[in-house]
Amino acid sequence: MNPVVDIHSHFYPDNIPDLTARFGGEWPGFRHTEPGRGMITLGNKDYRPVYEACWNPSLRLEEMDRDGIDIQIMCATPLLFAYDKPADQALECARLFNNAALELCNHNPERLKALCQVPLQDIDASCREVSRAVDAGHLGVQIGNHVGPRNLDDEGLVTFLQHCASEDAAVLVHPWDMMAPDRMPKYMLQWLVAMPAETQLSILSLILSGAFERLPDTLRLCFAHGGGSFAFLLGRVENAWNNRDIVREDCPHPPSHYTNRFCTDSAVFDENALALLVNVMGEERVMLGSDYPFPLGEQRIGSLISDSDAFSAQTKSRLSGGNAVEFFSL
Repeated sequence: MNPVVDIHSHFYPDNIPDLTARFGGEWPGFRHTEPGRGMITLGNKDYRPVYEACWNPSLRLEEMDRDGIDIQIMCATPLLFAYDKPADQALECARLFNNAALELCNHNPERLKALCQVPLQDIDASCREVSRAVDAGHLGVQIGNHVGPRNLDDEGLVTFLQHCASEDAAVLVHPWDMMAPDRMPKYMLQWLVAMPAETQLSILSLILSGAFERLPDTLRLCFAHGGGSFAFLLGRVENAWNNRDIVREDCPHPPSHYTNRFCTDSAVFDENALALLVNVMGEERVMLGSDYPFPLGEQRIGSLISDSDAFSAQTKSRLSGGNAVEFFSL
């Protein structure tokens, strides 16, 4: 039997230092609001309410037991990326939270694993930090899907991905800093509309630019949230590649040719959507991911896979843990 592995969960320490006091400017922070609950802040504004599982490994393990999760891989809340800050400050922030992640994992290192973060606005510093973090015990790195106007096909970001491949560091791409915020001020539309679009944009940036031709097959690359809009709209992209030379000018193969170059998690929250995702990507390239412990995450982790009538027991075993064991070399 494969262990059940949740590859996409987040943490947020409740003892985060005052980064605004340390560096100046607007930084993430935290305050307790009541026992077991708190508020992530950004500067002097409330950003997101969270609860104790973000910082308490004992509670995290209790809830893993409740849902039948054997291993959980955690990464920082993307708000902490600090890509818009001076690189030296972002590096200090990354090291702070990378060390904090390993402290949480030390509570039960067989069941709790971590991905590091890096100051992606500085490629050399990012390469050094991912090497340090992997040596310290991280399984790989979580990165945002862009740095300012630079998408993943940017030469510097491609260089970073090449370095990750050389270090055998797994890469989870997580959307952040979503597009068109002025048009989506309410109803969490940035998370519901822009976030899936951001992930599709990052995948297509690698495919249509020809960046995958420059990346080694050994790169272990995974996109969060089921790859966003990618699987549902792949037919549209394929049609455009077949019929418009400006779409295929830098891309030597049809977009569907590249689905074997990356994986996605399963965080799509709908049985039919998951069946489509597995059909597009292949059952060997989708892994259980919950987005725990946030409200937009899967509330009963793993149930979308385990309760589905669309998959055989063997496929469910691969999706729930077998693929993750292989991908992360667990």
